[in-house]
Order: sequence, then structure tokens, then C-alpha cells
Amino acid sequence: MTIALEGGTPTLPENWAATWPPKATPEQRDGLLDVLDSGKWGSTAGERVDAFAKEFGEKHGGHGVATTNGTIALTVAMVALGLEAGDEVIIPSYTFVACATAAQLMGVVPVIADIDPDHFHLSRKTIEAALSDKTKAIMAVHIAGAPAPMDEILAVAKEHDLRVIEDSAQAHGAAYNGQPVGSHGDVATFSFQSSKAMTAGEGGILVAKDKAVADRCWSICNVGRVPEGEWYGHHSIGWNLRMTEFQAALLHPWLADLDAQVDHRNQWVERFTASLPEGVRVLPAPEGTTRHSYHLGLLDFGPGADKAWILQALAAENFPVAEGYPGLAHMESITVRARVVPTPNADERREQVGWIVQTQLMSDLDNADLAAAAVTKVMADPRARQA
Repeated sequence: MTIALEGGTPTLPENWAATWPPKATPEQRDGLLDVLDSGKWGSTAGERVDAFAKEFGEKHGGHGVATTNGTIALTVAMVALGLEAGDEVIIPSYTFVACATAAQLMGVVPVIADIDPDHFHLSRKTIEAALSDKTKAIMAVHIAGAPAPMDEILAVAKEHDLRVIEDSAQAHGAAYNGQPVGSHGDVATFSFQSSKAMTAGEGGILVAKDKAVADRCWSICNVGRVPEGEWYGHHSIGWNLRMTEFQAALLHPWLADLDAQVDHRNQWVERFTASLPEGVRVLPAPEGTTRHSYHLGLLDFGPGADKAWILQALAAENFPVAEGYPGLAHMESITVRARVVPTPNADERREQVGWIVQTQLMSDLDNADLAAAAVTKVMADPRARQA
């Protein structure tokens, strides 16, 4: 069978992926108009942000504090946990740049550590290789919607008296050991940026089990005020990092649909995986995962893959697979203010893995069969494997 790259018929039609965000629901439309007509556009005047943060926090095992975006949420988490300039936080190399820049914003030094080669998270081994006497926290990133191995991360943290931040930007609705992500560490953060599983264009939220920690997060996001305190009572350093009522009007109704959307993405991946050729897989989640939320599917082409050629050939089949992260250890703009530990696993594995993106995972389930057929067709070509 001739591959599309050489003039054959593409396996999938054009424009088969879902649109994102999905079409606004009547409740979202009504909510936006209600906010508009009320004149209560900011959260200090309205009630929608507080109501959304409360329900989201409860769904993810703690107290919610809404904020402007996921990056700022990470910064707020570090400040609330007492990290100061010169302290170190361990982060994985294979993650979005915000994990590093959120620390650098406050003078905290990100320590770029290696990943486990099988599930792409931090592990006990990679964390211990990155420890120093300046280490104060670990940032466990739930990459692609797969929960990080929290049991071993929390065990290392306890042994070394470290705080744990869960970066859950890609993991809305995921669960580990029967409990939602966000309920395991000291503070969790989520993003509502345009590509995320819940979105208001932008936005973020923090979730903390400890009410005192949540109150510190709230104070940092509300110019140093305290909950129920006086308007001009600025008891600590803080900034205006608040979400708007318009964003909450989009996000709050989404909570009712989140589980069904996560279920759909799991079903899509299950069908896709069932038809993949030998040597190709979607990366498994760590042991202990109760529910993967599949913001992304990490498609592993395996050792010897010519990833650049494979991605080009799949795009011709109308199954574009994203290249994925380049690795923070190779970004000079980041490493100049970071400490970098050798990252051989991340360096090798990023050359073997691409991304099935959320719009594809939210498409009709029949497309999973066609996408797997496209992979099978391309991987049968000898050029898919380097000599």
C-alpha cells in the first residue's frame, strides 16, 4: 500500500479532529450574559469565582483558590509554601517551560532532573540524583494527564522534609490510588489555558488540602488581604492575581461534563491502542494510576525510530502527531538560571515519542481505528526505523 507521502490515498479525511474548545453550552452562554448584565465583572463584586473555586477544590480533594493562569498558580504555590530566592525546586526535564519560569519569577532555582524512561515522570532515582542542601520542594508534573508516581515522590519528600507541588495543568479529572490528582501533595495547580481539558481562554486554580495553606494562596492572589478581612488590610505581600466572573461563568458548568469527556478520551485511546502495530504503544501511566485523563496521548515509536520521518509521513496520512517538548535541559534561556542534572533518559526518549493531541482524542471513536491504521501503514515502511 502506497503511503500518502508518496502519492497514496491518505488514511484519514481532512479536518477530522474535534474543535476546541467545544461549542458553548446554553448554561455558559446564559452565564456570560448574566455577568455582563450584572455589572459585577470582577470576583470582588460577584460570587461566581468563589462558587467555582469551592466546587473545583472539592472535586480535586481540597480547597480551591482561583487565579489568573497556571503559571502564576505555580509561583503562588511556591510562595505559599515558604520557598525563597536561592531555594531549589526539582522539576522534570520533559515538561512545559512554565515549570521553570514560575520558579525563576521569584528567584527560586529550578533543578532540571531526568525522567523515568517508561512513564516520563520524576522517580525516586531521578529525584535523589538532583537533591542538594538547597532543595526545598519537588514539582510532580502529571504529564499528559497521567498521574505522577506520588507514593514514591511523597516518600522521598518525607525523608528529606520537602514540600510537594502537583502540577496538574494537564490532568483535570485524573486520579491516583483512588484519589483525585491534587489531593496528594501540599498544593496542586491547574491551568485553564486554551488547549487544556477545561478552558476559559486563560485562567488557573490552586488546590490545597490544608485550609491554612489555601488561605495563604488566597492572600497572595488578593493583594495580601485575608479572607473576611478588611478591604485595606494588607497583612502580607500579595498581588492582584484574580480570575474574572466571565471566566468562572465558562468554567463552572464544565465540571458537569468533565468526567464524560475524560471517559471519551480513555475510550479513544483504548480503541487506538488495540490496533497498533508491534513496537508502537501509547505510554502507560505509573503503577497506582486509577484514572488517566489523557489530555495527550504520548505515542511511543520505540528504539531506532526515525521520528522526523514518521511525523512527516503521518501528517501526509492526515494524522498529524505533535513533536512534543524539546527538554528544558537544552533551553539556554532557562538553564542560565537553573541547575541542570544530566538527563539521558529525557534526551533519548524525546526522540522516540510524539503527541496525539486533545482535539484528536475528543473526535469520534471511529477515528481511533483509522489513526491506528495510519500508524500501521507508516511503520511498515523501512524508513520508519533508522539503520
